[in-house]
Amino acid sequence: MGLRFPASYDEIAGIFLSSDFVNCVMTEKYKIVVEAKPHYIAAQSAPQEHRYVFAYTITITNQGTAPAKLLSRHWLITDSNGKVQEVRGDGVIGEQPYLKPGEMFQYTSGAMLDTPVGTMQGEYTMSSDEGEHFNALIPKFTLSIPRTLH
Repeated sequence: MGLRFPASYDEIAGIFLSSDFVNCVMTEKYKIVVEAKPHYIAAQSAPQEHRYVFAYTITITNQGTAPAKLLSRHWLITDSNGKVQEVRGDGVIGEQPYLKPGEMFQYTSGAMLDTPVGTMQGEYTMSSDEGEHFNALIPKFTLSIPRTLH
């Protein structure tokens, strides 16, 4: 699996990105690292009906020096036809995790596409103990059925 460095993120933050690892660096104080591991759910998919179901496990780690609370999420889910689904909501899976420095939070969720390949990207809105808000960007990662991409 090769590395991809999208110009938009590479130029802005020097972010390391592969198909199953997403890293978002803020500042030393607010340094949130996001790891995404997607996989295809064949048992819930129906390719003949253009329904492809994917699960993704997200690990959010606070590598900064200050605590942070995840307030909300914003996802852009795009299939290979260019159809975009926008998802916004409070927290993740009904929770708003509070992460002290060094702590992590992990959850699994899902997405459904009309095509066998797509992408996800987005951001988490975070808050410090002082009420300062900042965004933890989630660079684009790929959703793909096995053996579709090389």
